[in-house]
Amino acid sequence: MRRVLLVDDEENLRVVVRSFLKRDGYEVEVASGVEQALALLESFGPDFILTDVRMPRLGGLDLLATLKAKGDPATVIVMSAYGNVDLAIEAMKAGAYDYIQKPFKAEELLLTLRKAEERETLRRENRALKQEILRESTFEEILAKSESMQAIFKTITKIADYKTTVLVTGESGVGKELVARALHRRSSRRGGPFVAVNCGAIPENLLESELFGYRRGAFTDATTDRVGLFEQANHGTLLLDEIGELPLSLQVKLLRVLQEETIRRLGDSKDIKIDVRIIAATHRDLSAETQAGRFREDLFYRINVLPIGIPPLRERREDVPLLVEHFMNRNNARFGTNIRALSPEARRLLLEYGWPGNVRELENTIERAMVLAEKDSIEADDLPERIREARDPIQLHLTSGELSIKKTSRVIEEILIRRALQKTKGNRTRAAEVLEISHRALLYKIKDYRIDL
Repeated sequence: MRRVLLVDDEENLRVVVRSFLKRDGYEVEVASGVEQALALLESFGPDFILTDVRMPRLGGLDLLATLKAKGDPATVIVMSAYGNVDLAIEAMKAGAYDYIQKPFKAEELLLTLRKAEERETLRRENRALKQEILRESTFEEILAKSESMQAIFKTITKIADYKTTVLVTGESGVGKELVARALHRRSSRRGGPFVAVNCGAIPENLLESELFGYRRGAFTDATTDRVGLFEQANHGTLLLDEIGELPLSLQVKLLRVLQEETIRRLGDSKDIKIDVRIIAATHRDLSAETQAGRFREDLFYRINVLPIGIPPLRERREDVPLLVEHFMNRNNARFGTNIRALSPEARRLLLEYGWPGNVRELENTIERAMVLAEKDSIEADDLPERIREARDPIQLHLTSGELSIKKTSRVIEEILIRRALQKTKGNRTRAAEVLEISHRALLYKIKDYRIDL
């Protein structure tokens, strides 16, 4: 971090500043205006840019706007003559790190650069740490660091290569299809097709022909032979999403496929051998559906050989900040925005909200907030009304029907600790005083609840 680009229309200043910066070990390039500076960006790649805030044609603010649009990571320090301080402050609001007023001594500028270096070093270390956390928390297309999800990742790795049927359960929006795709990609079948079908989205009278295919003339509109989804997934994986919606008549045929590993197209008289790994997914309680007579017991036991239950987002809140940052980065790339932060109040609301729609709801919420945001951060007012005016999470838990004193105490304790840390801006000593517990006890509970500061 020793490359400096100096942008100023005064030749004498460029000569003098370049000279003493080089003596101090910096690699320096100079530009007489913004156009020349932009031409040097690619070839020189400066770590720091020193720019006059007011120059003929284009000034420091124009350079800042262009750097922001390009996503250039260089740290900008603006130089302002007497009377241009307001412009310098405006430049800092636009993204400049600091400003220095002309005329200045060499020591002043060097001190400002060293402070900028320290800041940039911390930023790079922080980015590297975040990237490392991201690598450790990414499993195929799934992003999570909670213990419950890490356990699921281990299970997927362990069972991926077995052809045994897997039943993935969980509320809507938790990522059941992502788990199914991870199972496929971690298996020896990864080179084969992955076919997904939502059993509840296809009308009952069409579902059988979609799954098994048909021969020409099997019914009125069957003018040609058609390959079904089981055949399309041959030597690969078939995901039967929302299998709880499967009609009883088709449940019998599915059971036969699982047992015999053959299918028969509609209108055909012969069976076709298939090699397909079946993954079933549902948000329903199939055990209860079986007892109610809506789902065949023998099919339930056949598909429930290797169950994977995905916990709802409200039970793994430590994954929320990670997911928020991922969705923000992805949407910045999509929309050309540069929103990188959450206000403290917005962060609190996102952490305390119950997320009935799980990860899908969180993803849509962040996208909406980024579209509406008027600053370079997401504020509480950018969030939907349902989140801003959600009932108190403690009250929500008390009315949930949960009767365990132990579980309820943990929920309330975690919420109070988060609020105390929020109120004291992360000051643990002060937070312990507010909570009326010892500092040591607070540190233990922060670790126990995996609270990110």
